[in-house]
Amino acid sequence: MTSAVVHVRPDTSFKEIARLLAEHDITSVPVLDDQDRPLGVVSEADLLRHEAAVEDPAGLLTPPSLSDRDVARSRATTAQGLMSSPAVCARPEWTVVEAARLMDQRSFKRLVVVDEAERLIGVVSRSDLLRVFLRHDSAIREEIRREVLEHTLYLAPYAVQVEVVDGVVTLRGELERRSLLPILLRLCQSVDGVVAVHDHLRCVVDDHKAGLEPPQTTDTRPFSPRF
Repeated sequence: MTSAVVHVRPDTSFKEIARLLAEHDITSVPVLDDQDRPLGVVSEADLLRHEAAVEDPAGLLTPPSLSDRDVARSRATTAQGLMSSPAVCARPEWTVVEAARLMDQRSFKRLVVVDEAERLIGVVSRSDLLRVFLRHDSAIREEIRREVLEHTLYLAPYAVQVEVVDGVVTLRGELERRSLLPILLRLCQSVDGVVAVHDHLRCVVDDHKAGLEPPQTTDTRPFSPRF
């Protein structure tokens, strides 16, 4: 995230907001109260709504169909009336995946980040999230080998070979148990900068079959696994 955040107060004027967006080359600004807690966000779209609602001087365009809320916002002249609220916030401990999913679902270009007291501490943008894909392949490979294979799954260094090319991870080698495979793939995919994970792994024991457990059921009859 970016810690130095351009922000406005509820009484900031329309023109000042437009100036800040242009001056800092950003698409939105958070609106903060006197304790630096986000009340909402004013975006380029909010400012454009104001202009789109203006009657066509030539009388050629039909008036836009707006809700009562949008009509009020289109007539606003300060951040208080222009902003979209409440502000949708992220937490500093969120993963890139969590932030990316929320931004994609809500079509946001930026997310404000708040601490436990709901005070603004930063902003994360689409470009910030995409920056993780600039990591060097060697750094990705080292993190997978050290953090995933050795420290998390306690696998021998020679058990799995890791190759990374342009963020695409290829795993080769042998796992002792098949149940480790989906865990390993999920952990590798969660490493920052990984684009995709391909596995060419062999599994010595298919413990999904060998350790088949009875299903969770209220039926008291004996369970007979079928192979």
